[in-house]
Amino acid sequence: MTAPLIVAPAGAPLIVAIDGPAAAGKGTLARRLAARLGLPYLDTGLLYRAVGRLVLDRAADPQDPAAAEAAALALAPADLDRPDLRTPEAAMAASAVAAVPAVRAALLAFQRSFGQARGAVLDGRDIGTVVFPQARVKLFVTASPAARARRRWLELQAAGSTVPLAQVEAETRQRDAQDAARATAPMKPAPDAVLLDTTALDADQAFAAALAHLDTRLGEIPAPAP
Repeated sequence: MTAPLIVAPAGAPLIVAIDGPAAAGKGTLARRLAARLGLPYLDTGLLYRAVGRLVLDRAADPQDPAAAEAAALALAPADLDRPDLRTPEAAMAASAVAAVPAVRAALLAFQRSFGQARGAVLDGRDIGTVVFPQARVKLFVTASPAARARRRWLELQAAGSTVPLAQVEAETRQRDAQDAARATAPMKPAPDAVLLDTTALDADQAFAAALAHLDTRLGEIPAPAP
């Protein structure tokens, strides 16, 4: 039986939910769509890194539930613009705080608050299923594991890494399985999401396909906000 769809109230801010696995191109697409629509953009993957970084700033332990929750509740949009969120230290702290249920609850509230003000484009794993099930536009951006692994491998090579492609592909498949099988907010397309397979598409082609869907879904693509 198909799950009932949740419809956004008339006049509600435009929410564009973009979900999908790593290296499918959803981040690049989401940023371009946000610029085209004049909407704020939120990379939800940075949220846990930002929370971990705030805990470290306070000289606290990221594994301390109370410290992690306090940082999550204090998170502000400006914290996502910090230049130190991609460091190994931030990644380890993010992994620790992500295991705290209260952090997940707080970040869910943050994501919803971010989008409800005047609309937004958000990308992640569960935007269309959990965060904004009533979003007017939902895209599930994917690509074959081999294609995504190669994209990630090329990025790593550019950064000086010598990790073999076969290892990157194995890790990609393992992460896909974990994301899809987890009990809380598993990665899966929303019932009304449009599947966008970027295996054979470059960034411009994926953007054009997404715009075509928005035009069909909305009747007319809104002009960017002044």
